Amino acid sequence: MGFKKTSDTIAVSFGLSETAPNTFIQEEVALQLDILNNEIFVVLAMDLNLTPPDALAATDTQVRSSVCSTSQTAISGLANTNCIGVAKDAIQAAGFVDSGVGFSRNADEAYTGDVDYIALIATNNFFVQLQGTGNTAPKSVAGRVWGYRARADASTYAALVQSEVLSA
Repeated sequence: MGFKKTSDTIAVSFGLSETAPNTFIQEEVALQLDILNNEIFVVLAMDLNLTPPDALAATDTQVRSSVCSTSQTAISGLANTNCIGVAKDAIQAAGFVDSGVGFSRNADEAYTGDVDYIALIATNNFFVQLQGTGNTAPKSVAGRVWGYRARADASTYAALVQSEVLSA
């Protein structure tokens, strides 16, 4: 590895609410990294807790959230290199007279294999996105990212920053 751990594990918590139902919203979470000394944040795990979508007869509803190392213009997915994790709660009710069937999907908060980390953040922040669909009330997400600070060698830091910024 081209970096050395410089702190104990840190938990960074956040919360975000839609300003109006079914409106995309994003919030920047500052990590206060020392970029002059090539400091990075090594993400070990994350968790996203969504408010449930509205259960409306004959209407599909959902709440989606993502956490990314770069700013996004829509909810991201794991196919995006800068996406650290996602969560989705949905109720499929179109065509039903009742409130339908609920489905949930979360990216695993902690991979069950033997990995050292799930993501590296080289810039000074990360971004949380949220959007509901088909709901009558605004939705929210609360989350937490666990990780530690590390100092990268110059070539590793340059490669991480370039990769993060160019793939934004």
